[in-house]
Amino acid sequence: MIDLYSWGTPNGRKVSIMLEECGLPYRVHPIDIMKGDQFSPDFIAINPNSKIPAIIDQDGPGGTPFSLFESGAILIYLAEKTGRFLPADARGRSETLQWLMFQMGGIGPMFGQTHHFRKFAPEQIPYAIERYSKETQRLYGVLNGRLGGNKFVAGDYSIADMAIYPWCQRADWQGIDLNAFPHVARWMETMSERPAVERGMSVPG
Repeated sequence: MIDLYSWGTPNGRKVSIMLEECGLPYRVHPIDIMKGDQFSPDFIAINPNSKIPAIIDQDGPGGTPFSLFESGAILIYLAEKTGRFLPADARGRSETLQWLMFQMGGIGPMFGQTHHFRKFAPEQIPYAIERYSKETQRLYGVLNGRLGGNKFVAGDYSIADMAIYPWCQRADWQGIDLNAFPHVARWMETMSERPAVERGMSVPG
């Protein structure tokens, strides 16, 4: 059994999608980040960085409980635990991890800043909105180019797709018109048709 500590954010949902795709049994512990649950002593004991998601695998390495935070690290761990959605060969594995890191280092931070300055900042700061919106547009262009020749981001369906998809689900928050990125739009439709993706996107409910 895996205990998932999460909330309805892109980083949280990428892990719930993976759990659903793998068919692993898990329990959801909602961490309401709007109320500050992530700063509670109990959660800090699991993730000292006070960010969701985090997991505790009750049947971790060696058969003992194992806790882990950082969504990308969790995806890799679950892929290695199950032998799914991360190729075993060096070329395929490296390519998949490359696109996972593209999400972790580019899409996540940049889209997140765009969300913040467009929707949540107490004042509108034109420079910040323009800076992050422009980079978000550029990253969509990179993704669109990649998907122009591939059904999925790294060739076969993988943790890279699961990591990127929840962020693109908020294109409206980013001021993005997906009609300008037809390959991304096609991929989004393909992803949305997967039952496990639909279930994972509804967590924590």
